[in-house]
Amino acid sequence: MASSDPIPADVRARLKDLRLASRRQSTAQGIGQHHSRSRGAGMEFAQYRAYEPGDEPRQIDWKLYARSDKFFVREAERDSPLTAWVLLDASASMAQTDAARPGWSRLSAGKAMAACVFELACRQGDRFGLIAVNGSGLQVVNAGAGAKHRDACLWGLSQATAQGVWPSESVCRPIWERIGANALALMIGDGFDDQALALAERLAAARRELFHIRILTAEERDFPFAGGQRFVDAETGAELLTDAPASRDQYLQQFALASRDLALRMAASGIRHVENFLDRPLDEPLRQLFGHSKRRGAEA
Repeated sequence: MASSDPIPADVRARLKDLRLASRRQSTAQGIGQHHSRSRGAGMEFAQYRAYEPGDEPRQIDWKLYARSDKFFVREAERDSPLTAWVLLDASASMAQTDAARPGWSRLSAGKAMAACVFELACRQGDRFGLIAVNGSGLQVVNAGAGAKHRDACLWGLSQATAQGVWPSESVCRPIWERIGANALALMIGDGFDDQALALAERLAAARRELFHIRILTAEERDFPFAGGQRFVDAETGAELLTDAPASRDQYLQQFALASRDLALRMAASGIRHVENFLDRPLDEPLRQLFGHSKRRGAEA
């Protein structure tokens, strides 16, 4: 690969034993490396369920609608591939770096992780797409498959810049139209935007399978600062002046509690959540989330 490859060579080599897999049944059509039975259109009828944003209109049972005045979708049994979405936080706080590696930001790591997901999905014959979110709105690359589509997603990643705050719910509404019911969505961000976390919770409640990777700096984990320090919030501009050594123990205690609370919040919504730091391997969180998928797929 060229030097512009967003996936470092050592990480790419370690991707060989990883496989994206859903714990649920998928609904997209096509041929992918997922052989478990799932519900979809065109096969033996299985059941009705309420219509959700992202469902195809052709699956609506119009006769049932005429009787009930409500939309219901017919589900059927069949084999199908995965549809994987990367939902990337590109708000201003994602520009945060460590002093030891100033050119490597949270967003840099998030983009590289997203590229790994696209590579895995492409190898598997699955569908995948990108939604990058920042203060300017949404940058969307619709779900597709194949090497050309992978390159389109990589181009989309290259255009994403860290700016502004997480946008309003109305701006994020198209996300519901893109990420269909039963799709897999991997949200990558720093976990500081409550609106982003609330979106993940609502998507999970609406039968989307959510995974969440939180990216933090090593300095946030270790608080290695000396002397007086001024900390500035990248999104609000709020400043805090503190004696770093004197406040270190309290900070580390609050950091641990906040990390625990976020993990519990995500777990309560059925969202698989992992935390990663800028000095850790890029594929580490993917391995935590999907590392056993290959073995489970072989046993299915």
